[in-house]
Formats: sequence, structure tokens, C-alpha cells
Amino acid sequence: GPWARDFWGFNTEAQFLANRGYAVLQINFRGSTGFGKSFLNAGNLEWGDLMQDDITWGVKYLIEQGIADPDRVAIYGGSYGGYATLAGLAFTPDLYAAGVSFVGPSNLITLLNSIPPYWEAARKVFHERMGDPSTEEGRQQLIRQSPLFSADKIVAPLMVVQGQNDPRVKKTESDQIVVALRDRGFPVEYLNAPDEGHGFARPENNMAFVAAKERFLAKHIGGRYQEDMPAHIAQRLEEITVDVNTVTLPEELSMEERSMSLQPVRSLTEGEFEYAISLNMMGQEMNLNQVVSIKKEDDKMVVVETSQTPMGEAVDRIELDASSLQPVKRSVKQGATEVNIDFSAGKAEGSIVAGGQTIPVNITLESELFAEGPGASFVLGTLPLAEGYRAVYSTTDLNSMKVKSFRLVSSKDKLEDGREVWKVETAPADGAPGGMTIWFDTERFVPLRYEQILPEAGGARLVGVLEE
Repeated sequence: GPWARDFWGFNTEAQFLANRGYAVLQINFRGSTGFGKSFLNAGNLEWGDLMQDDITWGVKYLIEQGIADPDRVAIYGGSYGGYATLAGLAFTPDLYAAGVSFVGPSNLITLLNSIPPYWEAARKVFHERMGDPSTEEGRQQLIRQSPLFSADKIVAPLMVVQGQNDPRVKKTESDQIVVALRDRGFPVEYLNAPDEGHGFARPENNMAFVAAKERFLAKHIGGRYQEDMPAHIAQRLEEITVDVNTVTLPEELSMEERSMSLQPVRSLTEGEFEYAISLNMMGQEMNLNQVVSIKKEDDKMVVVETSQTPMGEAVDRIELDASSLQPVKRSVKQGATEVNIDFSAGKAEGSIVAGGQTIPVNITLESELFAEGPGASFVLGTLPLAEGYRAVYSTTDLNSMKVKSFRLVSSKDKLEDGREVWKVETAPADGAPGGMTIWFDTERFVPLRYEQILPEAGGARLVGVLEE
């Protein structure tokens, strides 16, 4: 939700919890659908306020009826329900004995700022329903309604559950509230599945979560739980359980890093390079292929990536300044989707045509771009790679319409066949999921292999291997 509705009928979560001895209350708080437009609109701007009060009053009613023990009430939910869990513990701390937040946003401003441009129509709805962070009034309201900023009021034990590659409720939001509680010396448990996104799809992750959840609830509000579990589930639970003392928040880029200008020390290797692509998404593997063409035309290097995908052929073309490898012009074509961008004078300007609508691109470039678009891995190979070499580079992010920075480190490595290579690892500087690992040959500095995590595809893993 929250703009959805709970119906009477079989519900796996409610059935499981009832089996463990709990009375389960699911609230159709204001803002829920199916009760008329007035009831739906009554939830506007009421996250953490009247929407949360509806949950609170439902709990108090059950206590008054003698159905619920006031000392043994827990709150649990996913997505908006995860938010409601955090809000319940932070805003009504005396009501709950424990809480489980599953992929729940803790900071409403960052949640709204993560909406991609192709959701532009939905963005207006979110601002109407939740609040507008672009206005001072809206910003202050959203700060007040964000549990992260009231984490010091939480007094009940909390379990936080996250998908590493969640593109909507990003891992940093869970990290932040875990750190806020940990630094108070407060009990908090944390599960983070490295192969999941916004919700768990893999059965072993779901079963491990269920095992941890029922044990946590039994500990804090006294229901029964099954102590034994299959060995592979126990192993998976151990793998996704995070030692909260190891959780760190991403360091902000220093002024030196922000102003870093990367200079290639070698030219791009011209030629045509074919890669066998393996895409593993939610346990299913697809085999694709990609051809990268690099050639010099006058004072430009032209890179064209042609990929065969289940949705048809995609052609991504970029022109780079031959000496600096700064982007000049980029175009993407896949079916009815087209992207055209010009880079100049501190701007990236153009348009995206997709889904029958045209979205303007107008990104202010606060720093120089490097490794933009197709052939990015080849461009990174032009840097002065050395053991322990580090750098920061920036690209445009067409989802957020902002510049995104990455930290890079290189080291010596060997492939399985014994060949010595340079290994380059990149990761988003803001701690978001994603990044790439590339293995270069030591002569031509051509990528022999690369691996990439795709958060927008639920943490899908993409592996490319050069056909030699």
C-alpha cells in the first residue's frame, strides 16, 4: 500500500502468525481503497499522523476488548507497512513491545527523491498524497513524519529486514536507523539479503526470514516458534544476518574527490569486441550477446554497443572527445524507446521518448563526466591502473536525472586460466546498490570479463565474457 485494501480471506502471513498463537489485526486505515474517494483522500499528507492513529486506535480497541495483552503487542509490515512499523515504534513508543520492519522507508524525503523520471505522473500523485519535498512546508512535514529523525524515541526491540538491491527503499535507509539505534546501545537485529530487491522472491530467503521473525516475536511477546530448521535454511539465515557493529554509513565525497579530474593515460583500443552475456534474474538465467565497436572519427572516439535482449535489439551510441574521453553526444534506440543527449557547457540536455511520452533531460553537471554510457568499462581501462590505485568518477543517472559518482579501486589479479589481469572494482559513492567489477588484460587494456549488479532489476547479476 498504502493505497490498497485488506480483504477478508486467507492470508499467509496472518495464518502463520495465528498458528504461532497470535491474534492478528490488519487495519484499513484512511487512505485505503474500496471505501470511497473521501476515505482515500482522508489519508493525504497523513503518513505517520492520522493514518498511523488509525492503527493505534485499532490496537487500543483490542486491548479494551480484552483480546490483546497491552504488554505484548508487536507491529510488523512490509514496504509502507515497514514504515508504519518504524512510525509506530517512534511515534507511539509506549504501545508496542517489539517491531519488525521489512523493506520499510525511514526517511520520506529520500524515498520521494528516488522516484525516477518515467514515473513523473506518479510523482505528482505522491506529492499530493504524501507531501512535496521541494517546498519548505512540505519538507518540514516530511522530516517530522520520518521515523529516522525520531529514532531516539524508540524503546522497543526492532528487527530490520532489507534487500541489498532495493531500488526504492534503498539499503542506506535501513542502515541509518540500525546505526541510530546501535549507537544508543539499543537492541536491534538486522537481516540483509544480497540477492533481493523490494521484497524477497527466493524461497530460501523467505524461509530464513520467517525463522528469524518467529524467533524474534517469541522472544519479545511470547508466542511459540519452531527451534529446528533445515540445514540449508539455517545456513542462509546465518549468511543474511548482519552484525550491526559492522554497519557503516557511506562517507561523503571530499572536496578533493568532488573536484578530481581524470586524465586517460592511453587511447581506447579500436576494434570490434563480442561478449557472451549471462543474466541471472530471480533464479532464471538468460544468455544474450553484445557487440562493442570502437573507432576514431576525426577528433572523436565513437563507441557503439549493440545488445540482443528479450525485448529486441538495443543500440547505444556515444561520441567521446578523442583526447579527454569526455562525452559529446549520446543516443539510444530500442524499439519505440529513444534517448538523445548532448553534453556541453556544464549541461546534459536532450529527451527520452518512452511509453508514449517525451521526458526532457536537463542535468546540471557539477563535475566532469567519465565512463559515461556505452563502452564505460573500456574507458575505465585508460586510467593509470596500479596496485591500490583509487579514483572517483561521475556519470549521469537518467533514473534520477542527476549526476552519480562512483569510487574506483584497482588491483592485480589472476583469471582461472592463470592469466594476470588488472581488476577494477567500482561502487556508488552514496552507498547505493550497484557497481561493477572488470578484469582487463595487461597489454591492450580490453575488458576480458565484467560482472555487474542491476538494482533496477531486483539485484539481477550480469556477467559478460569476451569471445576470443
